[in-house]
Order: sequence, then C-alpha cells, then structure tokens
Amino acid sequence: MSNLERAKVFLRAIEAREDVRPFLAPDIVQREFPNRLVPNGATRDLSALLEANERGRRVVTSERYEVLGALESGDEVALEVRWTATLGVPLGTIPAGGTLEAHFGVFMTFREGRIVSQRNYDCFAPF
Repeated sequence: MSNLERAKVFLRAIEAREDVRPFLAPDIVQREFPNRLVPNGATRDLSALLEANERGRRVVTSERYEVLGALESGDEVALEVRWTATLGVPLGTIPAGGTLEAHFGVFMTFREGRIVSQRNYDCFAPF
C-alpha cells in the first residue's frame, strides 16, 4: 500500500471513529497551525493527539473527509481536504445538529508505513 493510500485509509478510520493508533508512529509530532478553533495553534505528541481526537468525538457526531487533491513524493503526502462535521453542540451561529465546514491542507511524513509528522492548515467556514 502506498503512503497516499495509507493517508486516505487513515482519514476513513477517523470518519468511522476507529482506533487510529495503528496509523501513527509512537514519536509522531502533529502541528496544527493557528485557526479559528485553535487561535494559537498547537503542537501535539501521540498522547495529546489521541486526546484531541477524543475531544473532537464529543463535539461532533459525525465527520467526513473529502480528498480534493493529493500528491505523494516518497515518504511525503500532501492532501487538500474538504471536511464537514455534524455538530453535537452549538458553535457560534451553528446549532447542535448543524454542519461545520472547513478546507484543510494536510502534510504527512511517513516512516515504515506510519505517520511520523503531520502539519495541518485548517480554514474554517464562518460560524
């Protein structure tokens, strides 16, 4: 399986609310650049990334990742993703049950089939 295929299967696992640990290297570093939900950005290790994933599951009842574009070069994968989520809680002007949308630039580095680095540039639609 190519790293690009692994990246897409990883996104499907998040959508299905499956355990994502098999996709992640133990020493992963995930960086989320500043955005409307995380104004100061964040840098997370494996533990913090799994905790953020769990927090997200409490805020959204479902989510979908639509890959709009993808590039793969060796161990590097770049994705342009349209993300939609059904909110379990109100957020800004969007009520619980409403849809939040964003476009993400996601850059992943793989080592031995696992994500060792992930950088997210998240652009949320107004809410």
